Amino acid sequence: MALTQEQVREALKQVKFPGLTRDIVSFGFVKAITVAGGEVEVEISFASANPEAGPRIEAEARRVLEALPGVTGVKVRLHVQGPQEAMPQRRLLAGVKFKVAVASGKGGVGKSTVAANLVLALAQQGMSVGLLDADIYGPSQQMMMGASEPPQVTEEGRVMPVEVAGIKVMSLGFLMDPDTPVIWRGPMVMKAIQQFLEDVEWGQLDCLVVDLPPGTGDAQLTLTQQVPLDGAVIVTTPQDVALIDARKGLNMFRKVNVPVLGVVENMSVFVCPACGHSTEIFKKDGGRRTAQQLGVPFLGAVPIDPEIVVASDAGVPIVLSRPDSPAASAFREIARSVVRQLQPNRAT
Repeated sequence: MALTQEQVREALKQVKFPGLTRDIVSFGFVKAITVAGGEVEVEISFASANPEAGPRIEAEARRVLEALPGVTGVKVRLHVQGPQEAMPQRRLLAGVKFKVAVASGKGGVGKSTVAANLVLALAQQGMSVGLLDADIYGPSQQMMMGASEPPQVTEEGRVMPVEVAGIKVMSLGFLMDPDTPVIWRGPMVMKAIQQFLEDVEWGQLDCLVVDLPPGTGDAQLTLTQQVPLDGAVIVTTPQDVALIDARKGLNMFRKVNVPVLGVVENMSVFVCPACGHSTEIFKKDGGRRTAQQLGVPFLGAVPIDPEIVVASDAGVPIVLSRPDSPAASAFREIARSVVRQLQPNRAT
C-alpha cells in the first residue's frame, strides 16, 4: 500500500513540543508534507527561544517517520524563528522592564489569588505593575481586582487596560458574559494571548505579571514564543499530588529557557483564630522541599485564611483589605523575594 500524507501527519502527532503536552501537528507547526514513493519531505516551522527545541523536534520527527512501513528516505526542512522575528515591525511589550509568569501544574492551588496579591505587593514597593489574566478558560482577575468597567478602545484600535488601585489589568473576563464558557481550540487560545500582547496599550511598566492557566499547553507556548520572559513563579500546595504537577510546570519553563524565580507554597497551614492552634490541612513544607530538590528559591508560604477568599470575592485582595494579616505579610515577603531575583542589587 502506498504511503499517504495522512499517515505521515498521524505519525508526526507523536512529536511533542519540548516541555509541553501538545504535539507539533495540533500546534500548526507542520507546514507542508510531500510523499513521493518511499521518500518523505516535511516542513516544520515555529518560533522559540529554546536552542534545543529545533534539534530535538527534528530528531524526533525523523525517528517517527523512518519507523513508518515503506519509508526509504526522510528529509526535514526546519525553520526556527526567535520569539519576535515574526513581528519585526514592533517589539512586543517594549515599555515593560520585567515580564513574570505565575503558573501552576494543576488547578485549584490558588494561582490567581497569588498573582493578584503579588501585583499589589509589588506596587506597594513602588513599582509600576500590570496584570494580564491569560487564564483563558477561567478568567477571574476582573472579579478578584474588583474591576467592573470594560476596557476602553482608542481611535487607533488600541485597548486600554483597566486601572485598579494603580494596577493596569486586562482579562478576557472583561469582554464576555461571566456565565458563558470558553469552548475554544488551541489556535484560538493562542490568538487571544497574542492579541493581549499586541493590542493592549500597557505603556511603561516596571513589571507585567501574567496569570497563566494551569498545566502546560497553548498559553504557555504562545507566551514564551512571543516575548522573552524574565522569570516564572510556580504556585503549589503542600500535598504530594500538587507537588508532582508543580515539578512538571517548573521543568516546562526550564525546557523553554525561562528562569524559574522560585516556588510559592499556598494553603500552607491553618492557624485557628480562636485558640491559635496550627493545623497542617494539606501537609506542610512540601513547596520548600520541592524548591530545594530542584535547586530553585523558595519564595514563601501563604497560610490558609478564610479572609483571603472573602477578600478575593469582594474584589479587594487581602494585601489591601487586611494589610496586617499574616497572609498579607506573606505576600509582601514573596514580592520582596521576586524583586531580589529580578534585581539582585536592589535593596528590599
